[in-house]
Amino acid sequence: MNIGEAGRQSGLPAKTIRYYGDIGLIAPPRRDNGFRDYDERDIHDLRFIARARSLGFTVEQCRHLLALYRDKHRSSAEVRQTAERHIQEIRDKIAELEAMARTLAALVDACAGDGRPDCPILDGLSTGPNR
Repeated sequence: MNIGEAGRQSGLPAKTIRYYGDIGLIAPPRRDNGFRDYDERDIHDLRFIARARSLGFTVEQCRHLLALYRDKHRSSAEVRQTAERHIQEIRDKIAELEAMARTLAALVDACAGDGRPDCPILDGLSTGPNR
């Protein structure tokens, strides 16, 4: 099938599908005319990747998960460890975002928000911890 049909069946835009092919995440064969020819396995892999990406897995993590999926001799322990590591990454990111929100909320609370030019938000940004 062509890329348009692969996109319809997988729910991914053609640009994304081409990108996944260019980086070797999927490897559909080419027809005589040079166009990629997607089959049911490619559609399955594209849906698999889309679902994994929707859960925040990186492209490289998706590559690893696809390899595990295809390896019928894999241990579920390795799959579980991969998922557990990702859960921890998500939790770390949530903690980082919550800290960012607290810092920004403190700066907003310190700002009068009136017509004066002095602004604790801008002062806090210019003298923050990275300086």
